[in-house]
Amino acid sequence: MRPLFIQKTAMATALAGVVALSSLTLSSAAFGDDPSGFFELKNRVEYTLAEVPEGQREATLKALVEDVNALAEKHPDNAEVLVWQGLVLAAYAGERGGLGALGDAKAARQALERAIQLDPDGNNGSAYVTLGILYARVPGGLVSFGDSDKADQMFQRALAVRPDGIDVNYYYATFLADEDRTQAARQHAQQAVNGTAREARRDSDETLRDDARSLLETL
Repeated sequence: MRPLFIQKTAMATALAGVVALSSLTLSSAAFGDDPSGFFELKNRVEYTLAEVPEGQREATLKALVEDVNALAEKHPDNAEVLVWQGLVLAAYAGERGGLGALGDAKAARQALERAIQLDPDGNNGSAYVTLGILYARVPGGLVSFGDSDKADQMFQRALAVRPDGIDVNYYYATFLADEDRTQAARQHAQQAVNGTAREARRDSDETLRDDARSLLETL
């Protein structure tokens, strides 16, 4: 059974890995006339999710949401900026927890879906991985848009972009494990173990490879 979004920090933890370890690599061109602002924001997000303990990130992420929303207003048709906006909004929603965070989760979905309209590869699969986590973690039914089938579709699309990605296979494996689809979870955890590390992200990918090995031991 997939955990619900109302479990505080559950999705923030997952999104921390996506932000820090995914294929998202915004260029300074995404910020146009403010490349230094882009790098500052990126560093703040990565530091917050990697270094600040769970349960202590909310105020910082709230400020980051304001900054990334302002950036998206300046660059409404830049797919990279919209993917970044979706990631930050999703992380903030996951940190807040509860039904009050669903508005941020919906805004994250909207930003990511718009990014995919502009860039069908979803910034090398990052948009699809984040959407997969959103669909897996938020409530479904009349409450919100959570849907395990759609989560699965998003992860499958990410795999179509980078089938041998360590990160894509690892996050898909964790989703499948939550869904009690143990055989498929083992398959993708093994694919993560056997996957190709990205040269620019070798250290972080190797960390995920180790996480995939640990997941295999529990399945």
